[in-house]
Amino acid sequence: FACSTSYGAVQQCELAIEVVFEDLDVKRTVFAELAAVMAPDAILATNTSYINPNAIAEGIAGPERVVGMHFFSPAHIMKLCEVVRAEHTSPETLATAFWLTKVMGKTGALSGVCEGFIGNRILASYRRVCEYMMEDMRDIVPVDRAMKHFGLPMGPFELMDLAGLQIGWSTRKRLAPTRDPNQRYSTVADTLCEAGRFGQKTGAGWYKYKEGDRKPKPDPFVADAIAAAAADRPKRTFSQDDIQRRALAVMVNEGAKILQEGIAARSLDIDMVKIFGYGFPRWRGGPMKQAELIGLNKVLEDMEMVAADDPGSWDVSQTLRDAAAAGGFGKLGF
Repeated sequence: FACSTSYGAVQQCELAIEVVFEDLDVKRTVFAELAAVMAPDAILATNTSYINPNAIAEGIAGPERVVGMHFFSPAHIMKLCEVVRAEHTSPETLATAFWLTKVMGKTGALSGVCEGFIGNRILASYRRVCEYMMEDMRDIVPVDRAMKHFGLPMGPFELMDLAGLQIGWSTRKRLAPTRDPNQRYSTVADTLCEAGRFGQKTGAGWYKYKEGDRKPKPDPFVADAIAAAAADRPKRTFSQDDIQRRALAVMVNEGAKILQEGIAARSLDIDMVKIFGYGFPRWRGGPMKQAELIGLNKVLEDMEMVAADDPGSWDVSQTLRDAAAAGGFGKLGF
């Protein structure tokens, strides 16, 4: 094993994985530098969490050798790697990427190209419904507590503090020009980022932290930010069961859309991503399996309730409706 600051050091390598931060221009530059020194059939993989691999590889000779390999953080612990098939990815490149994930002791899950791929796309919808409930209740603690009781290792706001709020902030700014103006938008996370609160690494995010102590503590700054953002909305109360049902319904609804669009081939792949990449409780089988166990009709009713609460913010998936009528995603070939 050797380290180098020169691209020339990888001249003989058969595969390179780009892992620079989430900036399209920087990633394009790295890909161009790699392509200039590596063999024309060397595989170029990107670890991007959100950005379209086709855009990263634009102009690169041999697009069939381009693939996404999204390792989950922290990569030395988490078992999941989303293997993302780009527009021209060859079967040989795809097979090699899956082989490498296995050699590295990871679990590979195939994904097509979309914003956030499978895992982060569902995570974005999950966070959004949790932020809606947080605003309506004027409190983050009940949401985090409910989802940990559901079986997740961390609540959504604790998780954002651990991962860092800056990536989500960057993504929101990048997507702002195309955001549906009818969709409810919570500004609280933006307020925290504008104040330099990026989570545990800065000692404050959704919670505050003492140096050397990762235990989250409620912060009046956050309470004030929530109150200001939700000033025009009536205050509501959600039970622990309400929070869990709404969160699950949104995850399943987004998963159904992913199946409908062909981003994932099977509901099992979605469950694998959520279990191995996000700590979804294994004993529940993953969100898609859990929905079938408790009844897709019930989940559909919950999703319709969520959509009715915030008109224009949610689309109820036709695939979810069809699966509920058929008695399972497997009945539809998923």
